[in-house]
Amino acid sequence: MASFSYRAIDEAGQMMSGNIDATNAVDLELRLRRLGLDLITFESIKKSALMRASKVSRKELITFCFHMDQLMRAGVPIIDALADLRDTVDNAGFRQIIATILEDIEGGLRLSDAMASHPQAFDQVFIALIRTGEQAGQLPEVLSKLAENLKWQDELASQVQKAMMYPIFAGTVILGVVFMLMVFLVPQLGSTMKTLTPNPPAATMALIAVSAVMSKYWYLFLGGPIVAVVALLVIVKTSDEAKYRVDGLMLKLPIMGPLITKIILARFSTYFALMYQSGLSVLDCIHVSEKIVGNRVVEQGLVRIGREINEGTGITQAFQNVRMFPPLVLRMLKVGESTGALDTSLLNVSYFYNREVKETMGKLQEMIQPILTVVLGGVMIGILVTIFLPMYDVISKIKF
Repeated sequence: MASFSYRAIDEAGQMMSGNIDATNAVDLELRLRRLGLDLITFESIKKSALMRASKVSRKELITFCFHMDQLMRAGVPIIDALADLRDTVDNAGFRQIIATILEDIEGGLRLSDAMASHPQAFDQVFIALIRTGEQAGQLPEVLSKLAENLKWQDELASQVQKAMMYPIFAGTVILGVVFMLMVFLVPQLGSTMKTLTPNPPAATMALIAVSAVMSKYWYLFLGGPIVAVVALLVIVKTSDEAKYRVDGLMLKLPIMGPLITKIILARFSTYFALMYQSGLSVLDCIHVSEKIVGNRVVEQGLVRIGREINEGTGITQAFQNVRMFPPLVLRMLKVGESTGALDTSLLNVSYFYNREVKETMGKLQEMIQPILTVVLGGVMIGILVTIFLPMYDVISKIKF
C-alpha cells in the first residue's frame, strides 16, 4: 500500500490537506469520500517521510485523550468524536493517523486495534489501557486517567529538562574556558616564564607540557569526546549487554543514581496502578511495565518477578526475591496484597516518589549553580597561579 499527500475539500467548502495510505488513486478517492472529503490533487510520498511527520508529542496525546473523554461523556459516538478531532488537529502527521484510525473503525476494527497500527504515536501501555477500557465499558474513564498520567509525565520531563539545562550550559562554558586558556594563553605565558625562570616548578612544567600537547593536537581534544560519545551510543544501541551494563551503572551513580531510581519507581508504580485499576491482571501489568521502565536492569527484574508469580509465588515475595525494590515499595505491596487494594497502595508509592523527585530536583538546582561556579573559579585560579606565581617570584627578586 502506497502513501499519498492530498488536498481535498470538505462538505463546508474548506480546504483540507494531509497524508493517507491507499492502494492507488481510485482507492485514495474512495477513502477520502468516506471521510467526507472530495479529492482535488494528490501525489505519492515515501513512507519514511510519512513516518517522520507522524511523530506525536505528549501534549498532543493529552489533547487527544481530553477531547475524546469529554465528547464521549457527552454522548457523542466515537466515530463523530474522531472526525471532529481530525478536523481540529494542527499536526498533519497526527491528523493522518486519526484519519486512518477513523477509517479502520468504520471498517470494523476496535479503537485499540486501530491504534495498534501506529506504535510511533501510541505505546503499549496506551493501547493496553484503551483495550481494557473497551472491554470494561469504561473508555471515557480510562481516557481521563491517561490524560492525567500524560500530564504527570510532561511535568516530570519539564523538571528534568529544567534541572539539566544549567549544568550542561555551565559545563560547556567551563570546558571552553579551560580549552582556550590551555591552547592560547598558557603557551604564550609559558614562553615568557621560561625566559625569566630557568628552573620553573614541576607543576608549572607539567602544565606547560600539557598545554603544548593540546596546542598541537587541539582537534583530537575537541573531536575526541564527541567521537567517544557517539561510539558509546552506537555500542549501547547495538549491544544488549552494553545497554545492561550502562543501565546498571546509571543506578549506582553517586547523586544521579538515587534520583533515576526514584523516577523509575514513580513511573512503574503509576503505570502499574493505572493498568490494575483498569482491570488488567497482575501478570499483564508486570509484562507491560517491563517495556516502560526505561532501564534494562529493572526490566530483567520485572521479567523474573512475572516468572515467579506465574509459578505461584506471592506478589510481595516475588518482588522481594529480586532484591531490587526498596522497603517502602515492598511494604506497600504487602499491604495492598493483603487488603486487595493493590492499586491504592501503588498510588501511594507513586505519590511518595513523585514528591521525592520534585524535592530532589529542587535541591539539585540550588546546589548545582554555586558548585559549578566554584569549580570554574578554581580551575582558572589554579591555571593562572601555576603560571604567574613563579614569574612573580622572579620579578620580585629583581633590584631596580
